[in-house]
Amino acid sequence: MDFKTQVAAAAGLPGVATDALLVLVAGETPPEGLEAPLATVLAGAISSGDFACKAGQTLYAHHVPGVKAERVLFAAVGDASPKALRKTLGLAVAYLKTGGAKSLAVALAGASWTAAQAEALVAAISENSYVYRETKPSAPPAGKLAVVSLVCAKADAAMLGAALQRAKAIAEGTALARECANRPGNHCTPTFLAQQAQKLGKEHGLKVEVLDRKACEKLGMGSFLAVAQGSDEPLKFIVARYEGAAKTAAPVVLVGKGITFDTGGISIKPAAEMDEMKFDMGGAASVLGTLKAVAAMKAKVNLIGIIPACENMPSGRAVKPGDVVKSMSGQTIEVLNTDAEGRLILCDALTYAERFKPAVVVDIATLTGACVIALGHHRTGLFSPDDALAAELLAAGDAALDPAWRMPLDEEYDEALKSNFADMGNVGGRAGGSITAAKFLQRFTGKLRWAHLDIAGTAWKSGVAKGATGRPVPLLVHFVLSRAR
Repeated sequence: MDFKTQVAAAAGLPGVATDALLVLVAGETPPEGLEAPLATVLAGAISSGDFACKAGQTLYAHHVPGVKAERVLFAAVGDASPKALRKTLGLAVAYLKTGGAKSLAVALAGASWTAAQAEALVAAISENSYVYRETKPSAPPAGKLAVVSLVCAKADAAMLGAALQRAKAIAEGTALARECANRPGNHCTPTFLAQQAQKLGKEHGLKVEVLDRKACEKLGMGSFLAVAQGSDEPLKFIVARYEGAAKTAAPVVLVGKGITFDTGGISIKPAAEMDEMKFDMGGAASVLGTLKAVAAMKAKVNLIGIIPACENMPSGRAVKPGDVVKSMSGQTIEVLNTDAEGRLILCDALTYAERFKPAVVVDIATLTGACVIALGHHRTGLFSPDDALAAELLAAGDAALDPAWRMPLDEEYDEALKSNFADMGNVGGRAGGSITAAKFLQRFTGKLRWAHLDIAGTAWKSGVAKGATGRPVPLLVHFVLSRAR
């Protein structure tokens, strides 16, 4: 979908040439300055009780006399904050996409657009236009809408044009993450993830390296190898580098959990909803999406994505509860629960990240059900011992409308990981499970400025709306861009 600015015509909104005109109404009263044909329709609807200036209210009008657009949709956006605007736009686009409109012009009546509002517009329209069809050719069409214009003043066109292009890159990165995560486990394998990284490399000039089992054995990745050993699917350790800044600039490193299907291993999961464990590579998908967006913008930053990818399967070769494995760091781990496998592949990836002498390392993982219990499905769990880094990530999430919430990392939680037979166990008790998981990872980050994002509650939706969300690509892109030079 193409997003662009459109300077308001001399005749105002009635003179805008488009198939559909969406007029966003801010505040609790009709906007001042709205041209007569549109203002008349709006006032009549309000007086008759068919429309109210309350967030979420919509009014459709067809062939309004004196208005060039064939279709007009009014939508109330409350305080017109990016969050409110995004929510209302989602409703409006869902209404319009079933029709025949190929072009849409969006105007914010009585106010000027901001860059944040423009990004919210792109995010809402892109999100509601996405249709998964890779393994479902019978999926309904995405709609005919192909061009979206943001109607603005001439003085704002350049600024808003840049904002739209930045937002489009983020939306395309988010869509890539959704597309990868939505594919079933027999399609999205570790090999598929490696191929996606290599495809990005060709499209955007990334340097991509894919390590196989033999290479990982040589590096001493005993923890990662232990998780992968129960599956017939070959593991892949993927490293993708985007170099947009000087070679001397320390890179941002993103580490994404790439469990392409998680049965739980020998500690097997209940059958109910196990199909959703295809989403357990949401962290890996978000790294690929972030790389795509940042590279498309040609941001002046060095960014490295690391993805340890494998399946977690039960078999005669699978790691067993009570087994002790040796990580790349040299620390030993008693595998008390094979379903706590994400931390086992991430710890070796975090050790591997040290070689890049990164400015910061952020790992992203659908790590714990405990984080879902703690935060639900609205905010991602954020863990970091670094106050400044945590603040950066929180700010990026707020700006991207992809919010996180900082969780504790008190040293007392570390006690739960004690083992009689290894340097640590891979799980503690049920209490504070997301925190003890983060404390486990922290043991492998002594040389790093590090943060951990637990996206178990935000990477996908269940029920009727089942599917990947693409989060936290928007948060990560905002964070990486904030570090561009």
